Amino acid sequence: MRNSRSYLSILVFIWTTSILNSCASAKDEKENNIVVMGYYVPEKEYHPEQLPLNQLTHIIFSFSTIIDGEMKFGNTETGEKLAQLVAQRKNYPHLKVMIACGGWGANGFSDMAATKENRVKFIKSVVSFNSKYKLDGLDIDWEYPAIPAANTGARPEDKQNFTLLMKELRESLDTLERDQTLTFASAGWKRYYENIELKEVMQYADFMNVMTYDQVGGNSPYTGHHTALGLIKDVDVEGTPAWNYVEERRAATKKGGSTYGPRSVEKIIAFCIENGVQPKQLVIGSAFYGRAWKGVPSLDNGLYQPNKGAHIGWSGYSQIRQEFETDKNYKRYWDPVAKAPYLYSAKDSIFISYDDTVSVRLKTEFTIQKKLGGIMFWQLGNDTKDEDSLLKAMYDTALKSKE
Repeated sequence: MRNSRSYLSILVFIWTTSILNSCASAKDEKENNIVVMGYYVPEKEYHPEQLPLNQLTHIIFSFSTIIDGEMKFGNTETGEKLAQLVAQRKNYPHLKVMIACGGWGANGFSDMAATKENRVKFIKSVVSFNSKYKLDGLDIDWEYPAIPAANTGARPEDKQNFTLLMKELRESLDTLERDQTLTFASAGWKRYYENIELKEVMQYADFMNVMTYDQVGGNSPYTGHHTALGLIKDVDVEGTPAWNYVEERRAATKKGGSTYGPRSVEKIIAFCIENGVQPKQLVIGSAFYGRAWKGVPSLDNGLYQPNKGAHIGWSGYSQIRQEFETDKNYKRYWDPVAKAPYLYSAKDSIFISYDDTVSVRLKTEFTIQKKLGGIMFWQLGNDTKDEDSLLKAMYDTALKSKE
């Protein structure tokens, strides 16, 4: 009997240890996982069945808008395309299909969020919309609370109303049968965060998708990195034409250095964490497009130099690879401080800032090292269809981290 009890004890010990180890392994795997989110704008020649959905954890269909206070599509054709995308989930059961509401220049947020009655109307439409299309979540792309960007409506109360909107969305989305991921797109510069209640909002959002691109806009009078990863300090830009512009802007505002200066992923992520955001809730951004300026002098190969306007407002990475990277007049340079590439043609005086496979790999590694929530990008249709795409570089790096 004693031997039987000893044998039983050993079996129980082995079984218990196995369960604990399995739980620990599952926990470690979950903690090591990062989300790879892609914004997707439907295209005539790029159908859902052609998308590399196996390389994504989330795909965010863009965009729905606010029409008469409700979340809607402007036409039925867009809804049909969303339904086609959702149908692909049967082939990729891991995939979360979300809807983005808003986008650059999208109006109606401030009015919608201004009163309880208006928010209830909007949120009811969201619940109905997500139920109809069997979606896995919502991304609020309000650009921006309390800032009238692109002549959109804004009011000071947006700061508090945005919190109420996210709280009430969370409560209502949690009533749906399918688990719902709630995210919002935030800016990659500090002024944005003065106009939202950051700690309060993050109680209701699963992730904050930080748009760490367009850090230098197409209308900027100087060139620069529009989607840099590395921490660019003032000293790295001092003495250049770009620095002269920064000093002029700082002198013209009471906020001084807190508003104007070099921007990057590392800078804004450190700022968000310092202000109470949990790293696992932060999703950094990559640009699957570039910014190009013309009339750029050759000093420092065009970096931080004046220009004569945008050469191209934006160009997808597929175009950059096909037309510019292969052009012998364009040379690729690497900035080890910004951890970012750029192209410059001395012949044509054109400077291009963009992400390539090297920089997106580094961004993904940064996400893993800092234990962030993940990485996202705008937008899938701009990527090359070649095998060695930007998304593939992200995917391979994220996959390697699990090994």
